[in-house]
Amino acid sequence: MKKIIIPIGTLFLSGLAYGQSQTSSLENYIYSKTYLEPVTTSSTTAKQIETVQYFDGLGRPKQVVNVKASPGGKDVVQHIEYDGFGRQLKDYLPVPQQGTQNGAIYTSPLSNATQPALYGAEKIYSEKILENSPLERILQQKQVGNAWNDKPVQFGYDANTTADAVKKYTTVTTWVNGATSSVLSQSSEYAAAQLYKNTVTDEDGNVNIEFKNGEGQVLLVRKMNGTQSVDTYYVYNEYNQLAYVIPPLASVSGAVDDVTLDNLCYQYKYDGRNRLVEKKLPGKGWEFMVYDKQDRLVLTQDAILRAQGRWLYTKYDQFGRVLMTGLSDGSTRLTEQSNTDAKGSNNEKRMSDYWTNSGMPVYYTNGFGYPNGNIYKVLSINYYDTYPTGTPAIPTQILGQDVLSQDAQNSSISTKSLPVASYVKNIEDDNWTKNYTWYDKKGRAIGTHSINHLGGYTKTESLLDFAGTVQKNNIYHLRKQGETGVFVTERFVYDGQNRLLQHYHQVDNKPEVLLAENTYNELSELSNKKVGNNLQSIDYTYNIRGWMTDINKNQMTVPNLDGKLFAYKIRYNERLGIINPDPSLFSGKDVEAKYNGNIAEVDWRTVENIGNNPSTTPKRYSYAYDKLNRLTAGYYQNPQNPGSKENTESIDYDLNGNITNLYRTSVIESGNTPTVIDKLVYTYENSNKSNRLAKIIDDAQNTTGYEGGGQTIGYDANGNMTLMPDKATIIQYNYLNLPSTVNMLVDFPFDMEYLYRADGVKLKKKTTNIVTGYYTTTITINNSDYLDGFQYNNRTSTTQGGGDPADPPMEDMMMAPQSRAMEMQAFSTDEVINFGPVGTLDILKTPDLEFFPTAEGFYDYKKDQYIYQYKDHLGNTRVSFGRNSAGALEIIDVNDYYPFGMNHLKSGNSFFGASSYKNYKYNGKELQESGMYDYGARFYMPDIGRWGVVDPLAEKMRRWSPYTYAFDNPIRFIDPDGRQGKDIIYLIRDSKGNVTEQWKYSNGSFRRWENGKLGAKYDGRTHTGSPTLFKLAVAYRKIENSGNKELQGMLHTLENSDKTHWIESGNSGSKVLPDGNGAVLGHSIGTHALYDFSKEAQEQFKKVEGVPDSDLSAVAHEMRHQFDYDQKNMKDNPRSNDPKSGTADDPTEQRAVKAENEARKIEKLIIRTTYGGEKVNPNPPNYILPQ
Repeated sequence: MKKIIIPIGTLFLSGLAYGQSQTSSLENYIYSKTYLEPVTTSSTTAKQIETVQYFDGLGRPKQVVNVKASPGGKDVVQHIEYDGFGRQLKDYLPVPQQGTQNGAIYTSPLSNATQPALYGAEKIYSEKILENSPLERILQQKQVGNAWNDKPVQFGYDANTTADAVKKYTTVTTWVNGATSSVLSQSSEYAAAQLYKNTVTDEDGNVNIEFKNGEGQVLLVRKMNGTQSVDTYYVYNEYNQLAYVIPPLASVSGAVDDVTLDNLCYQYKYDGRNRLVEKKLPGKGWEFMVYDKQDRLVLTQDAILRAQGRWLYTKYDQFGRVLMTGLSDGSTRLTEQSNTDAKGSNNEKRMSDYWTNSGMPVYYTNGFGYPNGNIYKVLSINYYDTYPTGTPAIPTQILGQDVLSQDAQNSSISTKSLPVASYVKNIEDDNWTKNYTWYDKKGRAIGTHSINHLGGYTKTESLLDFAGTVQKNNIYHLRKQGETGVFVTERFVYDGQNRLLQHYHQVDNKPEVLLAENTYNELSELSNKKVGNNLQSIDYTYNIRGWMTDINKNQMTVPNLDGKLFAYKIRYNERLGIINPDPSLFSGKDVEAKYNGNIAEVDWRTVENIGNNPSTTPKRYSYAYDKLNRLTAGYYQNPQNPGSKENTESIDYDLNGNITNLYRTSVIESGNTPTVIDKLVYTYENSNKSNRLAKIIDDAQNTTGYEGGGQTIGYDANGNMTLMPDKATIIQYNYLNLPSTVNMLVDFPFDMEYLYRADGVKLKKKTTNIVTGYYTTTITINNSDYLDGFQYNNRTSTTQGGGDPADPPMEDMMMAPQSRAMEMQAFSTDEVINFGPVGTLDILKTPDLEFFPTAEGFYDYKKDQYIYQYKDHLGNTRVSFGRNSAGALEIIDVNDYYPFGMNHLKSGNSFFGASSYKNYKYNGKELQESGMYDYGARFYMPDIGRWGVVDPLAEKMRRWSPYTYAFDNPIRFIDPDGRQGKDIIYLIRDSKGNVTEQWKYSNGSFRRWENGKLGAKYDGRTHTGSPTLFKLAVAYRKIENSGNKELQGMLHTLENSDKTHWIESGNSGSKVLPDGNGAVLGHSIGTHALYDFSKEAQEQFKKVEGVPDSDLSAVAHEMRHQFDYDQKNMKDNPRSNDPKSGTADDPTEQRAVKAENEARKIEKLIIRTTYGGEKVNPNPPNYILPQ
């Protein structure tokens, strides 16, 4: 472990200024206070976060008192203890006390833990068992909770044996077309004791083995599915560059021929500067990359663009900031690399004049960077420092807050260095979206102004308090000029620790509504939420691990659910339902209690119609998994007939996770046997040695599930599914691999056209349905606009001919193509509401606006009705409800799902309609008329359980097929946008230690990560009082804007790593835990950094090192440690018992100091020359640079 000392924005007070604090003069302590409100003469008791950290005589933390931190205003105490060797083997959960001692130390901090409302009789500490050697490696780790005491995670440290049969791959590398070209071969196995073998066995006995060579390179990751080895090999060329990744389906055969490599393997080529310049992913054509002399990625080209002779380009300024992106005409990679090199520094700069492309003036030079004369289309433009010509009038104030000036000459503070505007072009036409950001004088975003491609706008205004917490939001939206806009107001009320208590919402001049009112237990867990002015009161329950176990627990057994609409139970480590309804049919797929985070069962009861109570016996799904944590069966248990095998899915996979067989039933329609609607056999290209699905045969021959037909599926050169004859569907894609047109030719022609921005945001969907009867042809067109969450729909229908009674009814015309494209047996048609001409409305409204989202569901603009939703742990919409015009509770939509997301058939209570909020169902995503769900980056097909295109982030999960959904475990995981999330994640915990918020670093900013969804960007105002996150975000922003390619490269390497790098605030000494030391939220980690930012730390740093410290320099220092761990550049890392460890002689610390000095150059700070007060080598060994 590496020590990290990083300053944080808390205010530390001297011993003479503690106010009411009752700290003891007999103890060593640090007292900190973070003000959440300003202290004034009229407000001397401002909201604040107070913490006292006590130390023992050896300077070790022994207790942390969070003063009045619980929702009830009681102290929350973290107990810390050590064994006889000074090792911290037990990590205790924080314990709320019975009152407050205003910071005084507690002599018995654990005595209150046994309260039933807290932890009861549960074990409240996790425990590490170390080996008896100077290495003190972890052998076992036991989690909190009595149930986990005999279910440890176990670690093994060995050398390989001949029985391990580790294949030895070698390469012969030559230089071809300016890049490495490695020929792969495999003819032997590693002899015994040549490799390190590290084994991790999780709580359920699932085994993961990692083999490394002496240089620390991972050669093989082996997972055990019973006795079957599932191997992923990593092959390095003679220059220690990763040349091949061989996933399990390829490695099992041992074949290294070109067909196997092209269909199943990852291939990489590098130039003379160690930069990745060519790569090939399974099922896709080769992709090329071109860099400038600053090693910045300038051009990329996939197989389809190459056929068009085009490249995607990025232009930068001297600070490394992205100025614009677009498409350019070009030649071969070597030619483009030469052209780019000829531009030298390759920087463009701002100018007062402009040039025009795609209808947009560009206020940057176009001759200093590449490309220039061969630009085909500009797709996006970013402006920094000052606002461009054409910017709307800049407000002087927003909600009483002064707006930051852009005049750097006459103002001491300005927008200089801040992003101020971004323009994004539509892909399919030359219209643009223009986004502007206004800041307050602290550099916090307080307003935005977005002009959409139709000429309308969305304006936002945010009122921030002293700590940056949002108090009020105003949103003004107008689709286009000449229409009536919408005004939305939100305001928020918080408790003394900035936990959200009330969320109010108002639309136009309608009465304000209490959207949600939150209550927390003493562990700071959300225990109750009242939505819609107490229209429904929703209770939440958690287990000792902080995992949600119940929604409305007490109502599960009450016949009428006490007026509630939904009750939900999750079982992890217990099973009450059937083990296996048919062992002969579902052989080896038994339901078992799970301890590693997988879910064994879920129960639920739903009121589907007001006044009709559901059975007191809940509906239930029980789940079976294999040893790879893949879901193999979901057994539905009908309350009236639990063993009926209705609504059941059973799944088999190949070694890459591709589904090979899917068995699905529906309800019992006659007799006592459920209808088998799917008995699918999946066939893949290249004799099932590929991830690309070739055809599906449905032995059930029932079209109400998957349509069947067994016809050949087609793909383009990027691996996108273009033809699915079984669904009579043809798909065309844009350069982002998003569908631009979907043509369906079953029964009646049905076409879908999509319009996107260049950043992938969907703006419009147009559907055209042509129905031909005996005497007439009816053409129905729906135009749906998607604008900043506001969703519009305009429907026109024209009929040619005189009509005839024999013609199909209108509802059949509207839904005709879906009779095969989607499982319409699962849905009722949403009613079509005719509001008449605009002039007949009581209040002037935009007639096409259908709805927009709220924090608790949607607002139906047509009906002026708030829609609230019960959602399960995956974000699936289960019940939608609201108040009707008479003020009474009404149920609007009810959904039950198969494990892989298809709606249960013949429910009668699930609705689908053109551009309706009711279409947002599974994972909260929008169901399309094609039967696919739109996740943003990809479309998902729930009837066959896979994606239609390659994962944009496939390289982060190379052990899996790039078409698999949610790691084949859709009960535990979701895919937030069709690709795996970025891997720098900041955690915020409550007083119990449970994670309450996650923020992922992605594309230059932190974004909220909640229920598997990427949410709003972090801008300093939307956090819950975490100064560490704020400091970190500021430091990362400085790096992004610095132009320092080394620091930027390290940050981007971590962001795009195939590992996860977790970051959070620490209060007992800072450290980075490297790979192999554990897991966070059930996921393996690359690094886990605990940051202790404090003024005290800065002062101590200056005292020891003789130079001042800063946030940025500290972040750069620790980021280098993370980078070295990520790149497996730690072979020279001294053992913990080595005298060099953590000293100036430690090469890893030497490298961290060197990286830190890069940050010091940016801030013009004195260069650091020591570590621990001793001179440090300024040119450390193994100082690799990011690619």
